[in-house]
Amino acid sequence: MSFYRGSELDAVYDEALSNEFGLIASNVAEPNVLIGLLEGASRAKSDLLLQLSEGACRFAGNGDARAGLTALSGYIEAVADRYDIGVFLNMDHQTNVEFIEYQLDREIPSSIMIDASSEPFEENVRITREVTSMAEAKDADVLIEAELGQIKGAEDGIEVDDAFYTDPEQAVEFVDRTGCDLLAISVGTQHGVAKGKDLELRPDLAGEIREALRDHGLDIPLVLHGSSGVQPDQLRTMLSHGICKVNKDTRYQYEYTRTALDHYETNRDAIVPPNEHLNGRESFFNETEWTPNKDHFDPRVSGRLIRERIADVHAELAEVSGSAGRSRYLDDGNDRLEST
Repeated sequence: MSFYRGSELDAVYDEALSNEFGLIASNVAEPNVLIGLLEGASRAKSDLLLQLSEGACRFAGNGDARAGLTALSGYIEAVADRYDIGVFLNMDHQTNVEFIEYQLDREIPSSIMIDASSEPFEENVRITREVTSMAEAKDADVLIEAELGQIKGAEDGIEVDDAFYTDPEQAVEFVDRTGCDLLAISVGTQHGVAKGKDLELRPDLAGEIREALRDHGLDIPLVLHGSSGVQPDQLRTMLSHGICKVNKDTRYQYEYTRTALDHYETNRDAIVPPNEHLNGRESFFNETEWTPNKDHFDPRVSGRLIRERIADVHAELAEVSGSAGRSRYLDDGNDRLEST
């Protein structure tokens, strides 16, 4: 395997808890974002945590999530093998227990996030415990992440209009009863675009939740979902309160589209013909003097630009999160090396 399993990811989280840094968990749905993330993490000498949602798997499988997962995980494994950092795969916002069992049976992910946060507390506990018990029964080397409290916004088909904060004592009960390895908490972030506004974050609440868990012998990594719009200083504060995993998706989506748009707008005259010949695609404009320039319309051209931009963004995020220069699983081609 070129991406590592749960026990190895757990070691990264232990180090992150001790040193107050976090991994940027980055969602992917297609190759250009993936390669950009690998380049950026390699440049930053940071281990890389990739994420696949069921929606991304369905997209890659043309409606078949299982086919998409097989294709994407195989692609990740093949391409990641070229890089000398630790690469991990988390299944993000999973709600289908049968699909989770499929993932466990095929030993694909490093971790799985079961999201029953939209359910009442007892139902959330029941569903989450079902997943942790399933992983235990299969002796799977995989971490289980759960969510308590609701984060405003939409993520992979789950929409929440009103957010509420996670209660520290309820968090203790939840972790104790479910046996989850990571807990995503609601402290004022929101999924999607934050419109550039300062968010009403409660880093003090993250600290209270961590202290409550520690007091009960349950010092597990905390997770920040919906981090769109969170400023660097805000993120650093959250990391000092036990946040070890920070999800990023919307930012990459915007950078992808904005980079492609900038390229096509800059080179519009080389791609779009004069108005009187707009509909000449069937003949490939052979009845006009104008000819499109393949140096600009070849998808690989914009694809390379997207990869470069995603790499820059992820390297910057690794610096902010403190994971830069901390790759635990640097590989010299033969053995995994622990960085000092």
